[in-house]
Amino acid sequence: METKLPPQFNPDSTTPSDSVPEPAPLAAGVVTSVPSDPGFRDRGTGLVIFGVLQIILGLLAALMIPLMGLSAFMSRLTPGGGIRPGQFISGVATYTFIAAGLLTLGIGSVQMKRWAQALTLVTSWYWLITGTLITVLITAMLPMTMRSALAQAQRTAPGGPSAAATTGVMAVILTLVIIFAAVFLVLVPIAFVVFYSRKDVAETIRHRDPIERWTDRTPLPVLGASIIFGVGALYLLVVGVTTPVFPLFGQFVSGIAGASCFVGTAIVDAYLAIALFRLQSFGWWIAVFAIPIRVVSMALTYARADMMQAYSKMGMSETQLQILRSNPMFRGNILLWWSLVSMVALFGYLIWLKRYFKTPVSRLTPADPPAVEID
Repeated sequence: METKLPPQFNPDSTTPSDSVPEPAPLAAGVVTSVPSDPGFRDRGTGLVIFGVLQIILGLLAALMIPLMGLSAFMSRLTPGGGIRPGQFISGVATYTFIAAGLLTLGIGSVQMKRWAQALTLVTSWYWLITGTLITVLITAMLPMTMRSALAQAQRTAPGGPSAAATTGVMAVILTLVIIFAAVFLVLVPIAFVVFYSRKDVAETIRHRDPIERWTDRTPLPVLGASIIFGVGALYLLVVGVTTPVFPLFGQFVSGIAGASCFVGTAIVDAYLAIALFRLQSFGWWIAVFAIPIRVVSMALTYARADMMQAYSKMGMSETQLQILRSNPMFRGNILLWWSLVSMVALFGYLIWLKRYFKTPVSRLTPADPPAVEID
C-alpha cells in the first residue's frame, strides 16, 4: 500500500517541538553584565542610617534659629539688657550654616554620593577635634563658673535657698551639661569617623556613584584644610559685619577699621582655601607664613589689651560687663587663649601637609620624544 506524505512536510526540517531558536545577535557596543560578587560588604543601609541621623541633627540645628529669637526677646526682660543685634545675627547665621550643611550631607549620604562621604569624613574629624577641646574646657572651667555665680547670687539675695541645696542642684546641672557635651561633641563624631572611614563604605560609594566628583581631585587631608579656611572666611565676614573688633598687635581695632581687617583676612582665607584645594605650593607657603603672623598678633593683643574695653566697644552694657568680670572664663581671657591654641594646632597641621605640595617634576610628552644621537 502506497502512502504519501503531506506536501508541506520537508524531510530536512524538524518538527516545531524540536526546533531550537537561535540567539539574537548583540548590537554593537552593548555589553552584558553578569552578576558577580563585588568583593566587599555593601554598606548602603548604614549610609542611609547615618544620612538620616545627619538630617535629624540638621533639623535640630534649624530649630535653634527660632529659639534664638525667643531668647533675644526674653533677654530684654532682664536688668542687664537684651542680646545685641550683632550677637543675634551671628548666632542665627551660625545655626543656619550648620543646619544647611548637615541637611545637605545627610541627603547626599542617603543618595550615596562620593562628595557626601568625603565631606562628612572631613567635617566629622573637625567636629571631633573641636568638640573634644570644648568638652575639656567645659569640664575644667564650668565648675568654677558655677561656683562664682552661686557666690554672687548669695551675696545679692541672702534670703534665698540654702547653699547646700543650691550646690546640689548645680552639681546635677553640671553633670548633665558634661554628659551632653561628651555625647554630641565626642561620641557622635567618633561614630561618624569610624563608619565613614571603613573601606567597605568607600567601596560601596564608588560602586553606587562611579562618576568622579570634585572632592576626588585632592587628597582628603588637604581637602580638610581647604574647608577650614573656606569656613573661616565665611566666619570672618559674619564677625566683621556683626562684631567689628579686630585684635591687631596689642590693641583692638573697632568700627570701619576693624571691619576692614576682618574682610581683608577673609579674602586671604578664601584664596588659601582655593589654592590648597588646587595643590598650589605657593598657597601653602602663604598659609605657613600667614598663620604665625596671626598668632603673634593675637598673643600680643590678649597679653596687653583690656578685653573688657573690647567688649564695651561691642555695645555691651555696664551690667553685662560686670557679669563677664565675675566669670572666670572671661576674666582671664581663657576662651581667647584657647582660640590661640587652636591656631597653633592649625599651623602644625599645615606643616604636616607639606608632603602633598611637592614641586612637580617635568616629564617628556609623547609629542616631544627624547633626542637620540646616531653615530
